[in-house]
Amino acid sequence: MMQEIDPKRARAIVAAVQLSSMSDVEFDASLTELRQLAKTLGFEVVGKFTQKRAGFDKSAYFGTGKREELRLMREQESADVILIDHEISPSQAFNLEKEAGGEVMDRTMVILEIFHRHASSRYARAQVEIARLGYMAPRLREAAKQAGPKDRGRSGTGGRSGGESHGELDRRKIRDRITELQKELDGMALERKTQRARRQERQGLARVALVGYTNAGKSTLMRALTGSESLVADKLFATLDTTVRALHPESIPRVLVSDTVGFIKNLPHGLVASFKSTLDEALEASLLAHVVDASDPGFERQLAVTEEVLDEIGAQGVPRLLVFNKIDRGGDEAALRAQYPGCIVMSAKREGDVAKLREAINAFFEKRLVEAELFLPWSAQNLRGQIFATCTVLEERADGEGAFLRVRGEPEAVNRLREQFGRR
Repeated sequence: MMQEIDPKRARAIVAAVQLSSMSDVEFDASLTELRQLAKTLGFEVVGKFTQKRAGFDKSAYFGTGKREELRLMREQESADVILIDHEISPSQAFNLEKEAGGEVMDRTMVILEIFHRHASSRYARAQVEIARLGYMAPRLREAAKQAGPKDRGRSGTGGRSGGESHGELDRRKIRDRITELQKELDGMALERKTQRARRQERQGLARVALVGYTNAGKSTLMRALTGSESLVADKLFATLDTTVRALHPESIPRVLVSDTVGFIKNLPHGLVASFKSTLDEALEASLLAHVVDASDPGFERQLAVTEEVLDEIGAQGVPRLLVFNKIDRGGDEAALRAQYPGCIVMSAKREGDVAKLREAINAFFEKRLVEAELFLPWSAQNLRGQIFATCTVLEERADGEGAFLRVRGEPEAVNRLREQFGRR
């Protein structure tokens, strides 16, 4: 992918067919998003090319006359690459490249390239590689088809069986590599599950996950809420790996905040599994803070996309806190509060606003707290720290055998402590 083009020096044209089922507002918003994806990848967007059609041309996406117009625009703008705002077939991409010149990258390829560059953990890199290999396989078949019989090998030398073409060999290697990566992922998934269980044992279960459309300001908000140094960049998918930090200043019970990968419309099918797996924290959280860019005119569409994905991963029952961020950049605060009762309208750059959100998060968890009396024998006083770390101690009294502590905390944490210290 993109082996001959350096995106830092590449000029691109964003191009799309507007189907009759798509409104002008939706179409413009999608193209704007493609521009942002191009920016994230490092391209300089030098033109926009569109066509209204009832359906995509089966051979080359655009109609015959429009393909010639696109070629002329590409030459006039000295563009290296054409970015298509849909996922197109390998044959459509091949034919469009042949007629319009330059490299053609569809929306799926653009997002895959971004994910590939931004994935930092071993887990995320393996998931993205599987998606990239799955995307490449049918394109290798198309390349072999276009190459014709000359690609057919005549012997079993070089690792090929008799009559196996270079294309077939490449596809077999892809299948083998995907199988290998999937085994690695299965092992890492078990390891991650164990790590989360241990973390829960140590830190309790008060967790809030920041979810929302990419570039809604989640990383900035994460930094403000926790004092962490999480990456903040005005780019789509600036971070892919889930970050977990404690709410700061810390409260009892300790609240963990996780920043998840941003959502996006028309996520490539091959990335759906890897994308959803990064939302494990959302599924296990007690509260979802749904962060929305209040200054974006298309925020309602973005809000709907996020809600759809959350429903798909089975997070329907997780309580939500709707947070409209970036109000300092625009948006009607009064209208938002009227349309979405109970929402928080704020700017992550204003300390007072962040403090109010922190209070709302703490208030949610305080409502869930339960009380219990624990008995700690004198012989086990070294375990006092475990109780004080996960609960608020309301009262303490003692007798000859040990200490009685009246505590308040998260139901799950209190139940674990009750099992350990609840009986004399």
